[in-house]
Amino acid sequence: MWLIVTVIVFMFARWVSKKVNSPFCNPLLICLAILIPILTYLKVPFERYYADNSWINYMLQPAVVALAYPLYEQLPQIRANWRIITLACTIGSIMSMITAATIATLFHAELSLVASLLGKSVTTPIAMEISSHLGGEAAIAAILVLIVGLFGAIFAYPIYNLIGIKSPIARGLTMGTISHALGTAASAEKAPQDAAFSSLALVLCGVITSIIAPTIFSAVVWVYAFFELAV
Repeated sequence: MWLIVTVIVFMFARWVSKKVNSPFCNPLLICLAILIPILTYLKVPFERYYADNSWINYMLQPAVVALAYPLYEQLPQIRANWRIITLACTIGSIMSMITAATIATLFHAELSLVASLLGKSVTTPIAMEISSHLGGEAAIAAILVLIVGLFGAIFAYPIYNLIGIKSPIARGLTMGTISHALGTAASAEKAPQDAAFSSLALVLCGVITSIIAPTIFSAVVWVYAFFELAV
């Protein structure tokens, strides 16, 4: 039952998004605005809703693999710009984690929350695994990934247009680095070239974040311990 409801709501959200043609009318955002009140009002358990939509969850895997096609189309540009791509993804991943950890530390957040924040800009499975490994909450990590992805999908292209960023490499790498799969999906609707570089950044940043996150978290733990001793 809920699979049919989800599909109908998504088709309606896509229709509204095309008609209104506004970044704020993101299909996922519209779906959330419709489905959450319905499920809450009817008191539908998450387990039941998740089980009814298992087919959609299964299709997420081939959908991610399908992102390799635009990547293949842009192989010549990727080979020609591999240095800047690697550098941009590395710096972007590190700065994303450092800024999140710094803000959380300044607000005296618990270490479990810091651990959950570090993977906010990578795809959900990787973020949840990073969070669990560092002692964070996987559920919080998943929510943060969703929020960050939505922000990127909604605001990225208006910002690009505002400051005049037209390079597919620049737009794709920033989108994939910050807004993972949701941003990549938004790029696919705008420009295939952007989506190719965004999907590449999505993969690279997932790997880089997985490797570097434990080191940054250890630094945060050291800072917390230093201030406790100082106090």
